[in-house]
Amino acid sequence: MKGFILDYINENEYKKLERALKKYNMLAFKKLNFEYYPSLRNGEFIGELMSSDKKNNTETYELKLPSDHLFQQVHGEVKLRYIVYKDQNIVMLETIMPRDILLEGHVAELSTYKGVMISKANAEKDKFMINLFSAMDNK
Repeated sequence: MKGFILDYINENEYKKLERALKKYNMLAFKKLNFEYYPSLRNGEFIGELMSSDKKNNTETYELKLPSDHLFQQVHGEVKLRYIVYKDQNIVMLETIMPRDILLEGHVAELSTYKGVMISKANAEKDKFMINLFSAMDNK
């Protein structure tokens, strides 16, 4: 068998995260689909090795996806977490982070402030952080 098969731990949730990523961060979505998924299928495990389990012959990776600098400061880095089952030639796609804001963006249209999407639940906090980081970047 050539290459690895991409599978999902929770396909429904993962597809929601992927659609939200497509809507709110097209660059990360394109890199994921056109560069990173083909690399994973070819057995090139990119990203940072987080843990390995010798007994089950698995490795867990986190791959940082490209994102806007201000978005990263407010919501955190956009990352793909996946598990490689070497014996079975399977790459199990676990999640895309930050999950909370992406799932919220999937459920309802999020508004933006200064080009960064803000959470409906924490709108004032997000606006404060955007203003703070914008002021820090301008100095």
